[in-house]
Amino acid sequence: MKKKVRIMSLALATTMSLSLMLSACSSGNNGNGNTPNSSSGGNTNAPKESAATESTEPEKEVTLKFYFGGDKKAATDEVWSKVSDYVKEKGLNVKFDINFIPFGDFKDKMLVMAASGDKWDMNFDGDWLSYKQMAAKGSYMTLNDLLPQYAPNLYKKYEEQGTLGAATVNGNIVGLPWTMKMNERKFVAWRSDLTEKAGLDIPEGSVKTIEDMDKLLRQMKEAYPNERINRTTPLSIFMIRDEWVDLNFHGLGFYLNDPAVKVQPVEQQPFYMEASKLAKVWYDENLINRDAMIDKTDEAAEWRNGKKLVTVTSHEWVEANPGFSDPSYKLTASEFYPDKKFINRTALANVVAINRNSKNADRVLRFLDMIETDKTLYDLVQYGIEGKTYVLNGDTAEYPDGMDTTTSNYMEWGGQWAFWKPQFMRPTMTYGQGFWENEAKFASEPNNVNSPIDGLFLAEDAIKNEVAKRDAASDELSRPIEFGVVKDVDKAVNDYIETQKKNGLDAIITETQKQIDAFIANKK
Repeated sequence: MKKKVRIMSLALATTMSLSLMLSACSSGNNGNGNTPNSSSGGNTNAPKESAATESTEPEKEVTLKFYFGGDKKAATDEVWSKVSDYVKEKGLNVKFDINFIPFGDFKDKMLVMAASGDKWDMNFDGDWLSYKQMAAKGSYMTLNDLLPQYAPNLYKKYEEQGTLGAATVNGNIVGLPWTMKMNERKFVAWRSDLTEKAGLDIPEGSVKTIEDMDKLLRQMKEAYPNERINRTTPLSIFMIRDEWVDLNFHGLGFYLNDPAVKVQPVEQQPFYMEASKLAKVWYDENLINRDAMIDKTDEAAEWRNGKKLVTVTSHEWVEANPGFSDPSYKLTASEFYPDKKFINRTALANVVAINRNSKNADRVLRFLDMIETDKTLYDLVQYGIEGKTYVLNGDTAEYPDGMDTTTSNYMEWGGQWAFWKPQFMRPTMTYGQGFWENEAKFASEPNNVNSPIDGLFLAEDAIKNEVAKRDAASDELSRPIEFGVVKDVDKAVNDYIETQKKNGLDAIITETQKQIDAFIANKK
C-alpha cells in the first residue's frame, strides 16, 4: 500500500511539474505582458509585473519616470503628486518623476540618452522631434501585445481611427499617437493695431501670395523702420504655392500632383532658386531680421510680446488666443494660396512612447488607458489643481488671477499635446468653445488632404553615411542661402547642388524611392 501511495505521489508531482512548465512556456508566447510573441518582432523588453487584477498580492509601488519637452513649470511636481494620489485610489500604485528637456535640445538629448542605455519609462515625441530616429534605432518598446492587454480602451480608439499604422515599424507598434485631426496650412498674421495706427489698409484675407507677402513686409518696414519685422524665410511659402510636400527626411520631398510620388531634393527645384533670390532681397532690405539665421529665441514668445510685427503661423494660432502680453495688440491674418492642396498633420505629430528599457510598461499603459476614460484624471493631468493652477468659469479652464500664458505655473505645459482627448477637452482662454471641432472641420476641407504616404517610416540604415554628409552640408551651406546671407545666390545654389551630388545624393534618393514605392504597393 505504501509503495502504491509513493508511485501516485511521484506521478502527481511529475504532472504538476509538467503543467507548470507548459504554463510557463505558454505565458511567454501569448502576449500576456511578459514576452511579446514573434508577431511583435520578438521584443523581449517586458514589464516586471502584470496588472494588479491578475494577482491577489498587493501591487508594489513603482515610480514612473517621464520626459516631456519645454520648461518645467513651478507647480508641476505638486500636480503630479496629486495625480499619483488619484490613480492610487483607482488601483494603480505609482508615483511620478516628471522631467523636462528644452525643445531646442530635446532631439539630441533623447538620442544620446537612448544610445547610453538610460532607463526611463515614457517620453513625449513627434515626427518633428526625435521620434523617427528613436524608432529606427529600436529605442522604443514594441507594444503589439501589451497595448490591447493593458490599455484596451485606448487601443479601441486607435482601431476606430485607424492611426496605429503610422506608428508601426516592420509590423511593430512603437509609438502611441495623439487622437486629434489638424492641418498646419500656412497663414500670415500681422499686428493690425499697428497697421491701423499707421493708416495702412490691409484687409483680412488679402495676403494670399508671395507677392502679397513681400508687399506687406515693405509696408510694415516703411511704417516702422526701427522695429523687428519678420523671421520667416520665403521658402515655405513657395512650397505651398507649388504644392511641395517636405518629407522631413534630409531635404527630400515630392509634389502632391505627382501620382508617382517621385522623390526629389529640394535644392534642385525651380522654386528653391526663386525663394533664395527673394530671401537675398529680404535680407539686404532688412525685411527679414538680420540675425534670423542664428536667432534661437522662442519665436512664439517674441510674437506674444510684440517683438516682431509679422509672423507665419497656422490655422490653429489664427483662431486661438495668441496670449498677447499687451491687451491692445490685435491680430489679423490671411491664408496663403487657399486654392492649393496642403497635407494634414500626421498622427505622429505628437506621440508618447515607452522606452525599451522600461520595467513598468504595463503601469504606463494602464495610466494612459485611465486618461482615455477618466475625465477627472484628464482634468488633473491637463489643467492641474483647481484654484491653484486653474479656475473654472463655467466649463472653461482659465488662469488664476495674475497668471497668463507666459507666467502660468502649470497650464499649457510642454508636451501636453500627446495627451489631448477631444472627448474631455475644456474650453480655455487660449482655445475657446468649439475650437477643436472647428480645427477638425478645417482639416476636412477639400484642399486639405492626407499625404499619400502618411504612416510611412523611412529607414536610413542603408544610407547612414550619405545622409550624415548631406546633413552636414545642409547645415553649413543651405541655411545661409535660405536666409539670404550669401553674396551670389546663383553660384551658392549651384555649388550646393553639386556638393550634395558628390555626397551620395543618388544613393539617398534611390533608397528613399524604393521604400516609398514598396509602401504604396502594399497599400493597394
